[in-house]
Amino acid sequence: MDAFAGVAESMPTEASVEDIVRNYSPHISPNTRAAPVTAELRKILVAEANETLESFLARWRERRKVQGMNGHAAGGSATQVVDTALVKLYAELEKTQELYNILLEPHNVLISEVEPVLKRNRHYNALCMLYREFGDDGKLLDVWSKLAEGEWTDDDISDPLSNMVALLNEKRDRTLTQHWGLWLTKRDPEKGLQLLMPKDTGKRRERPDEDLALLEAITEANKEAGMQYLEYLVIQRKSSVGLSHIIVNYLPPDLILIQSQQLHDMFAASCVEQLSAALAQESVSKLWRAKAASYASNRTDTSFLSYFASTTPDSPHKRTRLKAILFLAGSGLYDPAVVRPPLFEHRKILNLELAIVDSKLGHYREALSTLVHDIHDSTSAEIYCNLGGDVISPKTAETLAENNAGLEGWAMALFGTRLKHGTAVVEMTRQKKSELLKVLLEVYMSDRNGNTQRAAHLINSQAMNLDALDVIPIVPPDWSLDLMSPFLVRSFRRTVHTRHEGKIIKTISSGQNLEVKDRTWLILREEGGIIEEPLEQDGDGGEAAEPGSFDEKQGLMNGEKISLHLTGVPAVNHEDVHVEKAEWGREADGEPSSDII
Repeated sequence: MDAFAGVAESMPTEASVEDIVRNYSPHISPNTRAAPVTAELRKILVAEANETLESFLARWRERRKVQGMNGHAAGGSATQVVDTALVKLYAELEKTQELYNILLEPHNVLISEVEPVLKRNRHYNALCMLYREFGDDGKLLDVWSKLAEGEWTDDDISDPLSNMVALLNEKRDRTLTQHWGLWLTKRDPEKGLQLLMPKDTGKRRERPDEDLALLEAITEANKEAGMQYLEYLVIQRKSSVGLSHIIVNYLPPDLILIQSQQLHDMFAASCVEQLSAALAQESVSKLWRAKAASYASNRTDTSFLSYFASTTPDSPHKRTRLKAILFLAGSGLYDPAVVRPPLFEHRKILNLELAIVDSKLGHYREALSTLVHDIHDSTSAEIYCNLGGDVISPKTAETLAENNAGLEGWAMALFGTRLKHGTAVVEMTRQKKSELLKVLLEVYMSDRNGNTQRAAHLINSQAMNLDALDVIPIVPPDWSLDLMSPFLVRSFRRTVHTRHEGKIIKTISSGQNLEVKDRTWLILREEGGIIEEPLEQDGDGGEAAEPGSFDEKQGLMNGEKISLHLTGVPAVNHEDVHVEKAEWGREADGEPSSDII
């Protein structure tokens, strides 16, 4: 190289240290490579050569820095050769700090030259520094993965998994994130899911097909992580629930709905599976049975769900059941017929969940019967009728979220619209509400011994929605009149009110009709009338026209004649005008009639 031409004059004539050592052959036995003396000589010569070369290159680099030629700014091949050679020397001589110093300063290292040397001498942190500087994220992540797996070791890299998560969050490369997120899920599910479940920062496209594929891959890597990702899709991402911030332009809406239903079906099955796993533990099963028995014996006005949530100690099993109840009640995309059989197997304990599913299937009588007879929760049964078939009210869901940590997102995702407006947004007709109340009354009446007071309370409180003709046949003959007197009074009062209201409306309508007739009478009189007469006999002696038949054209001509005679005559005297040219019908006494009709 021309830059170091002066050094070549002082260099030995041998091309390498091996050539110098070989000069002692064949005087050294058995040979210069195996003899201890020549081996030591070779070691000394190599060390001296490396030290000399390092000293020379370091001084040259310092002079370059003083002259202001830093890194790529120098622009020459000599800079690249010096920096690359120094990195190799520092790596071979295990001078780690000097190696880091040169990489932290502006340099012009040729990475393809130093990469194998750094790997061979296990300077993986220096290699990572180069990969990060040159933007080779794939190789950088590969080095960290081998360090995390224990294939390579480097004391200067203490937590390669955290480094991977930080880099992937910084780059936001979808392909890299999914590839290494799955890899991380197998080793550290928490960090892997942090990558695969990012927080939405703005508008996004709905991609249920990609979500399903990624869910399957995560489940294969780690089943528990797959359940967590499924919860993320359904609850946090609110997959296809009609949110305004989602741009549905990636797939047809029907296909998006179908794939979202698959996600909800899978999540519903997962919730029921977790409930079954909890009941498999004897302690949990006994606790939940005791809570159901205690609630049935207290006869309180609090709903069973509120009672269970407030009296059961906080535990993973309690949160599992509350989440399952909220999802089964709030989601409308899963198939209730699929989850009912496993719930029915535990109907003595999971009767509230069974009532929710029966309601989704439209089995209103079964749902109300479960609430009244099995759970003894008349409060939820009456709320069910008022909401048109919802066992869990939005207010109950909001209270659960406020008093139980971790349920805020669930309540907002599943009851968000109704919570936002503060009331239950239910499309329900008065007829449907009346039908549900009638079914509930029949359920009460099926057990006369224990629900007489509840039935009487329902009848008296829902007099507006119950018809006396429907209620009286259901009520047993031995009931006291005092039990129904409020209902009957309100029913009769409402009937009389409706009758009087109808009369008032009819009278008002008649008055409005008279007002319209009065406004239009003068206009109709000014417009005049069109008179139609019977056809006369044919001039050739033909037969006369049938009585009551008229010639429309002739009637129009007569109307024109009348209009000519009426021109200039005040409208109030139109009825007194005598028209001579028109032929009028005759009265019974034979006199012509002059009235204009």
